Amino acid sequence: MSQYLLFPRFAYLRRYVLLYCLFLLSYSARSQSGSLPAGAAEASVPSPDAFLGYVLGSHFTPHDKIVAYFRQVAVAAPDRMLLQQYGKTYEGRPLLLAYIASPENLRRLEAIRLNNLRLAGVLRDGVAADQSGPVIVWLSYNVHGNEPASSEAAMKTLYALVGSPSQSASATDGAAVWLKNTVVIIDPCINPDGRDRYVNWYNGVVGLKPNADPQSREHQEPWPHGRSNHYNFDLNRDWAWQTQIETQQRLKKYNEWLPQVHVDYHEQGYNSPYYFAPAAEPYHEVITSWQREFQVLIGKNNAKYFDRNGWLYFTKQEFDLFYPSYGDTYPTYNGAIGMTYEQGGISAGLAVQTADGDTLTLADRLEHHYITGLSTIEVASQHAGQLLTAFHDYFADAVAHPGGEFKAYYIGNDSTGDRLERLKVFLGRNKIEWVNVPAGSYLGLNYETGRMSAFKSLPEDIVINANQPKSNLLRVLFERQSHISDSVTYDITAWSLPFVYGLQAYGLNSYVVGSRPGAEVIPDNEVAGGADTTYAYAVRWTGMNSAKFLSRLLQKGVKVRYAERPFQSGGVFFDRGTLLITATGNGALGTGLWGLVKAVATAGGVPLLRIGSGFVDKGADFGSDLVHLIHPPRVALLTGEQVSSLDAGEIWHFFEQELGYPVTLVNAADAGRVSWKDFDVLILPNGYYRVLGDKNITDGLKDWVKEGGRLIALQDAVEQLSKGEWGIREKTAGKPADGKDDDKDNADDKKSDDYTLLHRYSDRQRDEVMNSVPGAIYKVELDNTHPLAFGYPDHYYTLKQDENVYEFIREGGWNVGVIRKDNYVSGFTGNKAKERLKDGLIFGVQDMGRGEVVYMADDPLFRSFWENGKLLFCNAVFLVGQ
Repeated sequence: MSQYLLFPRFAYLRRYVLLYCLFLLSYSARSQSGSLPAGAAEASVPSPDAFLGYVLGSHFTPHDKIVAYFRQVAVAAPDRMLLQQYGKTYEGRPLLLAYIASPENLRRLEAIRLNNLRLAGVLRDGVAADQSGPVIVWLSYNVHGNEPASSEAAMKTLYALVGSPSQSASATDGAAVWLKNTVVIIDPCINPDGRDRYVNWYNGVVGLKPNADPQSREHQEPWPHGRSNHYNFDLNRDWAWQTQIETQQRLKKYNEWLPQVHVDYHEQGYNSPYYFAPAAEPYHEVITSWQREFQVLIGKNNAKYFDRNGWLYFTKQEFDLFYPSYGDTYPTYNGAIGMTYEQGGISAGLAVQTADGDTLTLADRLEHHYITGLSTIEVASQHAGQLLTAFHDYFADAVAHPGGEFKAYYIGNDSTGDRLERLKVFLGRNKIEWVNVPAGSYLGLNYETGRMSAFKSLPEDIVINANQPKSNLLRVLFERQSHISDSVTYDITAWSLPFVYGLQAYGLNSYVVGSRPGAEVIPDNEVAGGADTTYAYAVRWTGMNSAKFLSRLLQKGVKVRYAERPFQSGGVFFDRGTLLITATGNGALGTGLWGLVKAVATAGGVPLLRIGSGFVDKGADFGSDLVHLIHPPRVALLTGEQVSSLDAGEIWHFFEQELGYPVTLVNAADAGRVSWKDFDVLILPNGYYRVLGDKNITDGLKDWVKEGGRLIALQDAVEQLSKGEWGIREKTAGKPADGKDDDKDNADDKKSDDYTLLHRYSDRQRDEVMNSVPGAIYKVELDNTHPLAFGYPDHYYTLKQDENVYEFIREGGWNVGVIRKDNYVSGFTGNKAKERLKDGLIFGVQDMGRGEVVYMADDPLFRSFWENGKLLFCNAVFLVGQ
C-alpha cells in the first residue's frame, strides 16, 4: 500500500510544502526583475469556475475571493496582465486595477500612459504625442454594492481577455487581436464595503436553493442596503466631488490615465430590460457630436449581440448625460466616451420571477454585462485610430477654442475663512489649473447679481482661465446657469461651484496672465519673547478649519467661549461667533494651555490672534453675558429603517471624517427606550419617522427640549414636525402665509368644462415636472445676528430639492433663513413649484423652554460637496442655545 494512502495527512503536507516552495521561487524572481524572466514557465490561467469551485452565477462571490482570483490570474499571466492595488476602503478592503494588454504593450505600459496624457495636453514635457498609440478602455464594476452581477462579470471578462487563445475561444476569438491596439483597465469592484454588506447578508438568508418568489425574504434587503459605501454615500454621485476615500483614490488613478472609453456597470429594477448607450436627453451642450456618434456606434454593436441572443434592451431613455459627477458624465467631460450600462437585477438575488413570468438569474445578469464589455472593447479596437484622433482634438480645442460664456473665472479670496483653500483642493484633485491674480482693476459678470461690475483685485484672489485642457469640465462646474435641453432629468440641475463654496465670483471676457501658485504658507502662531502671558487668543469663526479647531479643543478639555456680537480689541475687528480661549476657566491645564492651543491651531492651519486684555475697545468685554461658554455637546443621530441611509450617512461621515467629533448613532425604532437626558443634541436626518406618530415619544422629546435639549430636524423631518404641535407650519400650496385662500376658483365653483383638467398621457412626465424641484439653487436671506448664521454674510445659497417652504415663525422663535419671491438663482424648477417657493422659512430656530428646535428645510451637507452649508450645520450643533 502506498505511503500516501497510509499517511494521507502527511501527503497533504508534503504537497503543500512543495507548492509553497515553488511560490517562493516565483515571487523571488519577480521581486528581483519586476516580472517573470523571459521564457519562464507560466501556470495556466484558471477559469473563474475552476478557481472558485462553483459555476459563476450559482453563488455570490465575496470580495476577498474576487481579489484572490484577480491576483491568481496576475501570477499566471504576468506578460498580459498587471494588477495594482490603488487604495483601501474605509473598512480596509483593497481597491484594485487590472491592466490588460498584449505582451508588447504591457512591457511599455508607463510609456503608453504618458503618451496618453500628452494627447490630452495635461503632460507638457516637450515630447510630441504619438496618435497611433493604443486606445484605453476602462471598465468600472459594482459602484453600487447591491448591484453585484457586474463584479461576477468582471471575472469572466478578465478570463476572456487574459486566458490563452484556446481557453478564451469559447467566449471570443478576438481578444488577442483587440489587445494589439487596446489597453483594457478593469476595476472589478469600486465599492467593496457595500458589496460585501449585500453579499454577506444574502448568503446568510438564502436557502439550499434560491427562492424566485419576489415576496421571499432573500429579496427584501434590510436597511441600510448594500448600495452605498461604509458611510452610506452613493459613490456614483461622487466622481467630481471626491468626498469619499474610495473616490479620491480612484480618481487620482483615473486622471493619471484619462481613458478614451469608460463604462460604468449598474443594475436597475429586475423587471427592466438591459439599458445601454446612447444615453437619454438632456445631453449637456459641451458634449461633442463625436461623443454622441460614438455612443450610437457602441450601442448598435451591443444591439447586434443582444439581437442574436433574443435579449430585450432599451436605449435613449431615462439615463441622461447632465449631472457632472456620475461615472458616465465625469469621463465624458474629460474627453472620454462615458457610458452607463444597466442590467435589471436589484433585489433579484440568485433568481427572481419577473412580472412577465420569466425567471431572471444571476447567471443571466452577469452574461449580459459580460457581452457588453467585450462588445465595447471590440468597437474601441476597431475604431482606435478615430478615438485617439478625436480624443486629442477634444483637448486641443479646449485649449485653443474654449466654449462657454466666459474666458476666465475670477474667484475672490475668502480673507477670513478657508472656503477658497478648500476650493483649491477641489481644483487640484480634478487637475484644473488656476493662477494668482496680479493687482489691478477688472470688469466681469458678478455671479451674485448677474450684472457686469467693475472691481479691484485683492491679495490671494485667483483666476481660472478657460484655455486649458480641462476647459469643458471647468465650464460645466462653474456655469452660473445650467443650460438644460430637457426638463426631465435624473438628478440635480444646479451645482455652480461659487455658490457651493459661498465665494465671490466673476466671469471675465478675457484671460488673465497670473503667477503659478507656490508653496502653502503655514501661519506662524508663536508669540515672540519668553513666557506667554497672553490674556486670551481669538479665532475667527469663518469656516470648517475653525469648526475643527473648536472640535479638537473641546475634546481636549479646553474651555472655549464665543462672542455673540462684534467687538474690537487692539484696533482689530472681530465679528460675531469669534472663538475666545481665555486663561481664566482653563486653570486645570496649567502652563500647558497655550502650548496645546497653538499646537491644535498649527495642525489645523488656523490663525491665532493674541488678545492682551479682556477690556475691549468696542463691544462687550469678555466677562459680559454676551460672551458665551461653549459646553461640549453630547450628540445623538437617529438612524435605522425610518431614516434615509444616504442622509444619515453624510452626517455620520461629517462628524467622523471632517469634524472629528464623537456622535452616537441611535436606531429610530429604539427612540422610546433611549435616555435622552444623556444627550444635549439630537439630529433627525431626512426620513419618515413612525416614532413621531407616537404621542408618548413626542411628548418625551418635547420635555427633553424644554429641559435644555436641542433638536435639529432636516428636510422631511421638518415636514413631519410641521404636522404636529412643534411651532412650525408648512405653507399650503396656493395659499399665502396668513392662511387665506387667494385662489378665486374654489373647488365648489369649478366648472365641469374645466379644460385644464385634460392632459395627454404621453405628456405625463412633463406634467410631473411642473411641480418638481430636481436640485435648484435659491438665495436665502440670513439673519446673521443669530448664532445659526454666524460666519455668514446676509445671504446663503441653498440647494432646493423639493417645494417645501414653511410659514414664518410668529412667536417664540427666529426666522433665520428665508426666501422671498425673487430668490431663484439656477437650475430647473417647475412653474408651479417656483410659484410656491417664495416668502417662506427655510432655516429657523424655535425656542422651547430652556431648549431649542432647529429647522433645516434644506440639506446643508448635501452629498458632502455643498461646502458652504457645513458651517451652518456646525452652528446648529455648537453655537445655538449655548
